[in-house]
Amino acid sequence: MNGSAISRWTMAYFAAALAFLLAAQALMTAGYGFPTVSVEAPETLVIVHMITIGWLSLLMCGALLQFVPVLVAQPLCDESLASPALICLLMGLFCLLTGFLQLSGAIDVNIPVLALAGLFLPAGFSLIVWVLGRTLWSIRPSSLPLPARFVAGGLACIAVAAALGASFAFVLSGQAPGWANFDLRTLALPIHVTVGLGGWLGFTAIGVSYRLLPMFMLSPDNERTTGHLVLWAGAAALGLIVLAEPFEAVSGTTTLPTVLAGLTGLGATVFYGIDLVFFYRNRKRRKIELNSRSAIGAFAALYLSVLLLLALLASGTLAQHVGAIVYLAAFGWLTGLGLSQLYKIVPFLTWLECYGPVMGRKPTPRVQDLVVETRDRFWFALYYVGVLAGTGALLAEVAILFRIATAVTLFATAAIVVELVLARRLVNVAAALRLPEGASRPRLFLPSWR
Repeated sequence: MNGSAISRWTMAYFAAALAFLLAAQALMTAGYGFPTVSVEAPETLVIVHMITIGWLSLLMCGALLQFVPVLVAQPLCDESLASPALICLLMGLFCLLTGFLQLSGAIDVNIPVLALAGLFLPAGFSLIVWVLGRTLWSIRPSSLPLPARFVAGGLACIAVAAALGASFAFVLSGQAPGWANFDLRTLALPIHVTVGLGGWLGFTAIGVSYRLLPMFMLSPDNERTTGHLVLWAGAAALGLIVLAEPFEAVSGTTTLPTVLAGLTGLGATVFYGIDLVFFYRNRKRRKIELNSRSAIGAFAALYLSVLLLLALLASGTLAQHVGAIVYLAAFGWLTGLGLSQLYKIVPFLTWLECYGPVMGRKPTPRVQDLVVETRDRFWFALYYVGVLAGTGALLAEVAILFRIATAVTLFATAAIVVELVLARRLVNVAAALRLPEGASRPRLFLPSWR
């Protein structure tokens, strides 16, 4: 991947995503949303969508704009649509959050902001799906590599999730009176959550990890049978959950599809774990860099969430503590994986942007010279400690302890973000190598217009 292959808007997506993550953690530290109020409360919906759309979805979009061309060895199609997609997503999320604040009684506006969110967000995701989908399609008639298949599945899921989300927004705004007689909460909400979290965010995270881990650790990247089993078992689990409600309408119960979905989903996580162990054990890079080492905490959180799910099912307390599982998966696995890979991606892209044009002609630093791992590993350890403490607080139903734990994760996240900014500004690079002739300091997050 050379300098010309760098996506111009990836850093802007990353910057917006990190801003939403910090804002959401700050609100949670202040006691806003769950567990101070119920899961269904508008205040909780503000936090949920700041994390799922503002943080995780923008992070995924920015990463995919950069790495989908790498997956298929083709240039990004219609890259000019990346900026209007970002604008639509930000405007749509602003309208959505404003609408939830309106429902909570915090503000009073006369504009149908939820209906506007139902327009802007699907428009933004549609542009992303178009750009990435066309890029994936460009390699036909060749078949997609395994990581790209996960991404394709994730793109299909975000299309469904965005469409269902738009329907919720229109109904809540009162702009779709014809849908008022449909119980969308019962019929569509489980599908919206499943394809959004499990399909879009889960599938995409797995697909990206299948590419980034071998690339950064120099592990074998040949496709393995276990990887294909992860794909098909995961897809089967998603499909069974989606079919649970129609199955109930016919048979009066959801037991069969739910049990089958649980078994296939468990199988997918087991096969995924086998591949993760293979990547780490068979790496050629003996010394694991901090991004790969800290990712172990994210994968541990994934399997802890599975064990917690099984334990709660066995004890019959799943409904009471489902928030703890979602928190551990969202902040331990997805957020932990996102932060750990950003720690490598941001310096990597910064190095390409700054030193790529003079590579081989001038002395340049290494990518790892843009960060200080001995200093930064403490922040990742602190972050995971905070997540574990927060999960324990939710299980114990001690709200004040959860706020303290969230403050710990906020502090650690802010420190990691500062380190990313320092890397972007080349602060950690020795002065003699910082800006050789012909190199230029990259802008913080907006693309250069030159």
